[in-house]
Amino acid sequence: TTTTLPVQVFRDGRTLEIVNSTDRQWGASTIWVNQQYSHELDSLAPGQRVSFNLADFRNKLGEEFNAGGIFRTRQPTPVRLVEIQPGEGQPLVGFIAIRSGSME
Repeated sequence: TTTTLPVQVFRDGRTLEIVNSTDRQWGASTIWVNQQYSHELDSLAPGQRVSFNLADFRNKLGEEFNAGGIFRTRQPTPVRLVEIQPGEGQPLVGFIAIRSGSME
C-alpha cells in the first residue's frame, strides 16, 4: 500500500463496518484484511456505509478469518490493516482502521 484514504473501518465484535467519507466512488472491488483475507465488494458510494461479517473473509486456502465468537477456543485475530483493490492486478489502497475496545 502506498496510498491511504480517509475511509474509516470499525470493528464491532465479528462485524467490520466501512464508512466512505470521501467523494470517491468504488465499483466492484476486493476488500483485504491484514493482506491475507479477502471479500468481494459490489460498490462503495461516497458517504456509504457497508458492513461485513468477518467470518466471511477468506484466505487463498479458503480458511475463514478468526473473528472470534462464543464457541471459539482461540483469541480473535486483530484487524490491523484494511485495504481495497479496485481490480485484479491493481495496487491496493489503504483505509484507516479504527481500534476500539479489547477486540482490535
